[in-house]
Amino acid sequence: MSRPRRRRLSKRPYVRRFPARRRRRNSGQLGMKILIGALLAATAIPLARWLLINWWVLLTLALAAAGFGGVWLYRKAEHARWDRTRVNALRFNLPQIDALHHRDFEYAVRDLLRRDGCSNARQVGGAGDNGADVIATDPYGRVWVIQCKHRRNGTSGSAIGTPDLQRVNGTARPLHGADVVAVVTNGRFSSRCPELAGALHMHLVDRRVLARWAAGTQPLWDLLPKIPPPRKPVT
Repeated sequence: MSRPRRRRLSKRPYVRRFPARRRRRNSGQLGMKILIGALLAATAIPLARWLLINWWVLLTLALAAAGFGGVWLYRKAEHARWDRTRVNALRFNLPQIDALHHRDFEYAVRDLLRRDGCSNARQVGGAGDNGADVIATDPYGRVWVIQCKHRRNGTSGSAIGTPDLQRVNGTARPLHGADVVAVVTNGRFSSRCPELAGALHMHLVDRRVLARWAAGTQPLWDLLPKIPPPRKPVT
């Protein structure tokens, strides 16, 4: 018996063929683009001629835009001035601080830093904050990274422990470039915290120091010992 003949495969390379429908669609899109371009050109030329003749229309529009821009800039400057006035007069007492929500406590620390001249102070606490609640640069160029620990019951609440210090210390300098690392609380620190803070070159702002800072006119760096030297002279 003779074996069935095998069908030989073609050795020609595979060529993808685009259907005629796609070619028609592409040509249709090209024609539409040409038509739109022609309509725009036909409209733009008479409009440009009309504007050249009626130049006062352009002048009126420019004056109106300048007027609206001037009003917007004036209102923005007034808003910034009132913000500066509010921040410069900012004061807190301890009962006010104790009544804050922990997130509002972070904003209060931010505002106190702004009062001291840290114009870029910002609240960054929340999910993924890497141990920092407030970050600021003081007028001397030093970067401050602050962890805020609020206790609604003040010193009657639980003490801030060494794990809290270790957590912020592990990220403040390598991730945030801190010159000054501080933990601020309206409560109290455990007895082991001062020794660890000294070894880690951190600063503890307890309830007593916080009261002086929030109610007075001295910046925080004047209330803490062994602050790093300025990076730049104050302007």
